[in-house]
Amino acid sequence: MTQRLTLILGGARSGKSSYAQKIAAERGDTVLYVATAEAGDDEMAARISAHRAERPEHWQTLEASREVGTAIRSQANQNKIVLLDCLTLLANNIIVPLPEPVSEEAATHALKKEVDELMLAYHNSNAEWIIVSNEVGLGLVPPYPLGRVYRDALGRANQQLAAVADEVILMVAGLPVKIK
Repeated sequence: MTQRLTLILGGARSGKSSYAQKIAAERGDTVLYVATAEAGDDEMAARISAHRAERPEHWQTLEASREVGTAIRSQANQNKIVLLDCLTLLANNIIVPLPEPVSEEAATHALKKEVDELMLAYHNSNAEWIIVSNEVGLGLVPPYPLGRVYRDALGRANQQLAAVADEVILMVAGLPVKIK
């Protein structure tokens, strides 16, 4: 199989995850679903449960909230498709624990290190990868420093992935728009 990286971007509830799962199912029967969410409260636990229920039972699931590239590396070659959902929550897991006040430089560096490890895992695998991430730069400017630092770091990470991706799709109201 030829390596291929698809980046799916969009706003909240734009259909990113559903579309990613649809194309993963179409492109391969062996899928490693990499879930980055942490259930910090009841509402998030319910969201995670709903996502689990949407996935085919035969897909392998890897729950990894940090050092995801390292976690994937041992399992990627067993699967035709690696679907990472999502970079947005991974960024949260990396940036929020940084010592406050979080600087833009520290957040960008920490997230870039995580994305570099993901790309190393990708380049060392034979699988096709699909990465889901939010496009957070289209909305309001966050009213607090950590929100602005997070938005900027995630925007840079999305740019880093888009630059190497074979395909970039922007989801708008459930509709895929091919960007690259």
